Parts: sequence; structure tokens; C-alpha cells
Amino acid sequence: MPMPPLPIEGGCRCERVRFRVTRPPMLTMACHCVGCQKMSASAFSTSVAVPSDGFEVTAGEPVIGGLHGEQARHHHCEWCKSWLFTRIEPDMGFVNIRATMLDDPSWFVPFIETYTSEALAWAKTSAAHSFETFPPMDAYEDLIAGFVHAQS
Repeated sequence: MPMPPLPIEGGCRCERVRFRVTRPPMLTMACHCVGCQKMSASAFSTSVAVPSDGFEVTAGEPVIGGLHGEQARHHHCEWCKSWLFTRIEPDMGFVNIRATMLDDPSWFVPFIETYTSEALAWAKTSAAHSFETFPPMDAYEDLIAGFVHAQS
């Protein structure tokens, strides 16, 4: 299914925190790691990597929950506790938005899946690329190019 036109809007369950995406997504993912299973209360989490300069919180103030690390931080709504997005510090040029926090996630299909080594036996996706852990850093350029090409 094609991506909706920009901007893409989203927000938490209670709508107190809202965000906007103004640049095209770089990659879509499903992560099967145990941490994502616990954070999402599901078999895997889904995310859309968007350029940092194409993402803005437009209402509310997200709080840090889940990972409170030096690098990766999960951002949540303080009221409803929805896991909205993850940022990595220092900024690596992208924000990972939880796909189900988009107002219309119907277009979402994971292009890659990660941590299949921790996947529940029955949990499968249609991702074009699967990795036992995370892809090597030098693979991301080709993965992003492949995702962009698949969208055109």
C-alpha cells in the first residue's frame, strides 16, 4: 500500500501528545527483541524511521519511559503511557516512530525485521530482509536505498 501524502500525523492513544512527519520515511521495521516484546506487550514492535529534521512534536510533552539510557530513549505520553517514538543520542539523523501511533498506519509494511533470534516461534512478518540481530551499520545505506526504491 502506498504511503500517504506528507505531512503524516500521529499521536498517542489519548491524543494529548501529537506529532507530525514532514519528510518521507527512510525505512520501516519490525523488531522481535525481548525488550520490544515487553515494551509493546506483543510479539514485536513496529517502527518507521524518519529524518530527525522531518519530525516534530506538535502538542503535549513526551516523557522518557522504557529505555532511559545514555543513548537510546523511549518517549511516551505521560497520561496514557503510549510508547510514541525512540531517539538515539547523539542524533544519528533519524527518529523511530511506533507505526501504530500514526493516525493512518494502514500503509505500514515492515521492510526489515530485526532480532529474529529472539522472535516467538509463531511470529512472522512479510519483511523483505531479516536479521538475527541488528543489520551491520554498513548495511543501512543499501537498506534505506532499497526501501526508497520499493516505494517509488
